[in-house]
Amino acid sequence: MNRYHSVPGRWSRTEVGRLLAGAAGISSPGMRIEFISRQFLGVPYQASTLAGRAGADEVLTIDLGGMDCFTFLDYVEAMRHSASVTAFRENLIGTRYRSGTISFAARNHFFTDWREFNADRVEDVTAQVGGTAAVSVSRTLNRKQDGTLFLDGIEPVERLLTYIPSGLPDNRGMDLLQTGDYAGIFSAEPGLDVSHVGILVRDGGSLVLRHASHRQGKVIDEDLAGYLSGRPGLIILRPR
Repeated sequence: MNRYHSVPGRWSRTEVGRLLAGAAGISSPGMRIEFISRQFLGVPYQASTLAGRAGADEVLTIDLGGMDCFTFLDYVEAMRHSASVTAFRENLIGTRYRSGTISFAARNHFFTDWREFNADRVEDVTAQVGGTAAVSVSRTLNRKQDGTLFLDGIEPVERLLTYIPSGLPDNRGMDLLQTGDYAGIFSAEPGLDVSHVGILVRDGGSLVLRHASHRQGKVIDEDLAGYLSGRPGLIILRPR
């Protein structure tokens, strides 16, 4: 039987319910994501809150007191579909795991797993946004350059990845990015699709990356152009 582990952080159950009720009144998926994610600004960065390994019982973890970049997205996306705390728990299972199966093997370990297994929730719009500037490459996810695995017990999978290179002239494609888009920072490392993830927010005329920052130790808003400097580019998943 799967166990359940919850760390409420600074929120009571009633406060989470109020957050969800406020979000439910926002019809735009992107603006709902912006509203929910804004409530997490300042929450501490915490790595490795999702313990687990192949062959062991998986623990369903809800840790609102500390999160890494991917669990931040997990919680926001699950809350986007929830009108109650009970529904949030069920939607987190649907977001984090394939076919609602709570197990290490069924967990969405890679950003583009959402494209494959949560296609009813998000759409990969990278090629659409990037146009002719978009670059496609084939990757064997979970297999390092030396042939070993990042995650033991997870079968490597071939996947075609499309990304928008950073530093394009005139910020080509950036004007098509929307508030609430989920952004993955494309990784140059074999075996990975992205090195980091966050949420895009339009702030006046600029774009910011809202993300759980290891360097700053908390969830922050950071200028997207500045963050992308020296990094390969973006993969964009848009909420449906």
